[in-house]
Amino acid sequence: MIKQTHPLILTGLVGTDALMTCSSWAIAYYARFQTSLIPVSKGVPPFDVYWRLIMPILVMWIVIFHVSGLYRPRRGSSQAEEFVTIFQAVTVGMILLITFNFFYPQSSYSRLVLLYFWGMNIFAIGISRSLMRSLVDYARTKGYNLRHILIAGAGNLGRELTRKAHTYTELGLNVVGFVDDDPKKQGKMIDGTPVLGTLDKINKIIQERGVQQLFIALPMTAHDRVLELLESVDQECVDVKFIPDLMQYISLRVGVEELDGIPIVNLRESPIQGWNGVIKRGFDIAFSLLFIAICSPVMLLLAALIKLTSPGPILYKQTRMGLDGHVFDMYKFRSMRVDAESKSGAVWAKKNDPRRTRLGSFMRSTSLDELPQFFNVLAGDMSLVGPRPERPPFVQKFRERVPQYMLRHKVKSGVTGWAQINGWRGNTSIEKRIEYDLYYIQNWSVMFDLKIILMTLWKGMINKHAY
Repeated sequence: MIKQTHPLILTGLVGTDALMTCSSWAIAYYARFQTSLIPVSKGVPPFDVYWRLIMPILVMWIVIFHVSGLYRPRRGSSQAEEFVTIFQAVTVGMILLITFNFFYPQSSYSRLVLLYFWGMNIFAIGISRSLMRSLVDYARTKGYNLRHILIAGAGNLGRELTRKAHTYTELGLNVVGFVDDDPKKQGKMIDGTPVLGTLDKINKIIQERGVQQLFIALPMTAHDRVLELLESVDQECVDVKFIPDLMQYISLRVGVEELDGIPIVNLRESPIQGWNGVIKRGFDIAFSLLFIAICSPVMLLLAALIKLTSPGPILYKQTRMGLDGHVFDMYKFRSMRVDAESKSGAVWAKKNDPRRTRLGSFMRSTSLDELPQFFNVLAGDMSLVGPRPERPPFVQKFRERVPQYMLRHKVKSGVTGWAQINGWRGNTSIEKRIEYDLYYIQNWSVMFDLKIILMTLWKGMINKHAY
């Protein structure tokens, strides 16, 4: 596929990443135990004890790097952006190692070794990636591994493909030109690419220009012309790729499946499936356990205060709608009177809401009432990050009024989300909230989840709309 990294480049990236990681781990051990940087007071553990961990580290690093997009074409990004991604990926790996160290003290590893490894690994992989990028760019300038492509159709689709090919030079696509039946475009340059002739001349152009791949980017109205074109190039030794004119219908990530040889295009496919779903679930389990362990003293204190300051249960159970429209019970610390909705029914909280208890006002303004939802995450009803779940009566109202509202249910609901940390929580614009939720789904990655969690801890728990 076009977006895939060339197998030789991919092998080089994985190999150098593994080599740099192994070297960093070994150097971190020797820097801690074989130098006098910081005196060793508890004895020197055998190197074998540390080296046995290298294979699990390599597997985890490769998975994290894959999920972070470090093995895909960098899509025109700068070296600085790639270094930031490396920093984030290695940091996520280190958090997982530290979590392992925390829960399994019998296999405890030196924190200084982990710190040294973290810094050395980021530096080493950053340098090796920079050298690899320079080597690939040099090879491209010399004409190695270039694919000469011809685009049938100089409309919006064809022009967009040309712009992508010119921008993402690491793909190695050399656009030799367009073919198009519009007489006004003949002999002209479009976005720096010549129109070489009409579709009837395509065989001659393929042979003269040494075209290796033909991209058909004709509109849906030109169905008959596409069939004629396919029949015409049947005589040529050229790869044919078809770009469907479906951009206006795509709302989530697009994907292609196959049903016994029949290609099927997904226009509304969630990216969090398969291995991505497994990785996100593992991320949720690890971090929810960590947050439960860290927050347990606060949760015990709040539970005692709720019981002492107002009659009624400590926890409040509320039905919410989550993944694929399934409902579940979401838990919160009770922040309102027991009979808060006995007369009004399901309504949103409002500023200075008289239904709140005195402690409840504080908990809601600081989002501390949401802490029990880590148990929802652990149970699998929710994720740490995702669109906030809504109550079914509100969902029924919004789905009729807000376009694409139900797409937010293509992923698990979250304790926090991209919309919430950008201020769209509580009684705010539903349209803006959906816009941010869909952006999150379309651009999901582990790094994006980690960014949202860190931003939540930094600025998202206290909000003027949290009441």
